[in-house]
Amino acid sequence: MKNIFVGNLGLSTSEEALRQVFAAFGLVNRVSIMTDRDTGQPRGFGFMEMANATDADKAIAALNGTLLDERALNVNEARPKKGPGSFLGSNFEVPYAASPHKSEFYKAGSNPASHFLPEFV
Repeated sequence: MKNIFVGNLGLSTSEEALRQVFAAFGLVNRVSIMTDRDTGQPRGFGFMEMANATDADKAIAALNGTLLDERALNVNEARPKKGPGSFLGSNFEVPYAASPHKSEFYKAGSNPASHFLPEFV
């Protein structure tokens, strides 16, 4: 089983149309086109789950860059979703994370700027 990311989908592309395209390469277990939670409109990307990893690799190689509804698809193996704040990097620390009260940070006698710009403080 392998999960596939499909990007650059047209707003009119249906899950059934996507399933048909990928089914030419093997059994498709699941198709999900992501939608905006407020408007319900498609967000232009989705995920496929194919039963066989070899079939999924063939689909990725064959379909990446091909046209569907006049748009070139971006097809890649899906990566696991990262946790909240992961864009900050794995070594990033929030100065007030240990305490809900900012004053406790200052009571420790630490300069908050030193956490962000140690070479300049």
